Amino acid sequence: MTSDIDFTGVFPAMCTPFDEDERIDFETLQTDAQRLESAGVDGLVPVGSTGESATLTHDEHVRVVEAVIEAVDDVPVIAGTGSNNTREALELSERAAEADADGLLLISPYYNKPEQRGLVDHFRTIADAVDLPQIVYNVPSRTGQNIEPDTAVELASHENIAGYKAASGDLGQIGEIAERTMDEDFAVLSGDDALTLPTIAVGGTGTISVAGNIEPELTCAMVGAALDGDYARAQQLHHELGPLFRELFVETNPIPVKEAMEIRGYGPARMRPPLTRLSEEYRDDLEAVLADLENESPASADDSSTEPAAEGDR
Repeated sequence: MTSDIDFTGVFPAMCTPFDEDERIDFETLQTDAQRLESAGVDGLVPVGSTGESATLTHDEHVRVVEAVIEAVDDVPVIAGTGSNNTREALELSERAAEADADGLLLISPYYNKPEQRGLVDHFRTIADAVDLPQIVYNVPSRTGQNIEPDTAVELASHENIAGYKAASGDLGQIGEIAERTMDEDFAVLSGDDALTLPTIAVGGTGTISVAGNIEPELTCAMVGAALDGDYARAQQLHHELGPLFRELFVETNPIPVKEAMEIRGYGPARMRPPLTRLSEEYRDDLEAVLADLENESPASADDSSTEPAAEGDR
């Protein structure tokens, strides 16, 4: 298939809220999905790393995807369905497709560290079997293995592999992949909020964002400005968001972003073990950054120069 999703713009990597008994809080999840859709994001990405997919059962995983799809009206839902077991990733991908997900996000196999040929076989197995647009996700700090540019370019030739989420921190590699896939129907998306603007500058199309959960309007404004070529405005917004980008990664994601969600009243900060709440030493700084953004955001949102590009223009 040719992707019918425009992987351009801002796609928040959603948190999964839990109640006091560590059960999924579906009401809060759906309210949050609606909040983000109303803020103008271009799609939603539940049950990825930020959604604590590693601690969800397969049934919980699918129910989260179904709940987000049910909650929103007009944005695509890209389900995280990756695993270090190809059969398991395939099963999750098939179940997400049955739940009417619009696309898939597939982290590369972690811990077992396959060779590049193993990565190609893994992603192609899923792409051959599931007729949905799929994004391969490169985050070597979590997986222990880099998806090399040659591998990404080879995968881009598959009709169902529609994009690459870049979280390697290597802007040279990201730019090379964007350059070498220019003639493909293939999107390069930032997976690192601090590198979203540079990624767009070297050919990226947007971001699968953690910060977009907290400041979706400003994140959309920054990305929209960059995609429109207004780099002065995009840079201004990047610097405005910079302190948030840093605070959201003082500890392992999604620990800080769930704390920020609670501070803002968007959802509880509870984590499933082995993840823990944010250390007290970081909370004051996070609160201060959120308060500063809350004071600045209304002016930024009302400034016509910061309005996100229209859906079709992103």
